[in-house]
Amino acid sequence: MTRLAGKIALVTGAGGGIGRAVCNQFLTEGARVAALDINVDAARDAIGAAVDDGRAIALHCDAGSSDDVREAIKQTREFFGSLNVLCNIAGGSGAQDGRITEAPEDEFWRVIRLDLFGTFLVCKHGIPELIRAGGGSVINMTSMAALMAIPDRDCYTTAKGGVTALTRSLAAGYAEHSIRVNAIAPGVTLTDRVRGNIDSSPAVKALVDRHLLGPVEPVDIANMAVYLASDESRVVTGQIFSVDSGVTIH
Repeated sequence: MTRLAGKIALVTGAGGGIGRAVCNQFLTEGARVAALDINVDAARDAIGAAVDDGRAIALHCDAGSSDDVREAIKQTREFFGSLNVLCNIAGGSGAQDGRITEAPEDEFWRVIRLDLFGTFLVCKHGIPELIRAGGGSVINMTSMAALMAIPDRDCYTTAKGGVTALTRSLAAGYAEHSIRVNAIAPGVTLTDRVRGNIDSSPAVKALVDRHLLGPVEPVDIANMAVYLASDESRVVTGQIFSVDSGVTIH
């Protein structure tokens, strides 16, 4: 399949469950991929044999480090010659998150740094490359937590709410450069980490049970990312796409 033929995509958080699925679908659809992760071995594993034929590279990158992000974008440009798609997946909540009166301040800043500031940095340093390429697509990762009331996740909710707002302001600000900016808001997604938490956490299991069509698989998120990266979404911008099995309406 060639829905992304000729496109060069940078994916942060490539070594995680959703990141791996996105890398796989991007490559399947004909894109060339720079897979970024703080664990470069996990990023390399995500792109598999594509690294051997020059269709993909794996790069170490702490998404919350401006120096790391700038260097990864520079290496991507030098390797592929251009950049058309930014896909910001790096992020995630932590076990220390909780209601605002109880959550540690260190956890708040950890999540803000990775989920929100990381997205900010990739957009800050990556959008100029998209402008040089004549336009492109930015795909951010928010969460159902930014769209519905989920207690005891106030650090994560704050960060993902910021990503949602940033997505819309960037869409308005960079449309003149033929850059569209959208976000995906996943429901509970069955990555390896989440699968391990379902049976041990009654709260997570209760939330999973509210998903009308069953829990989300990483490939479901990846399929939406392919659409947003492709020219099929050429007039779609500033939107938040819930891929959540209906949990935010139920």
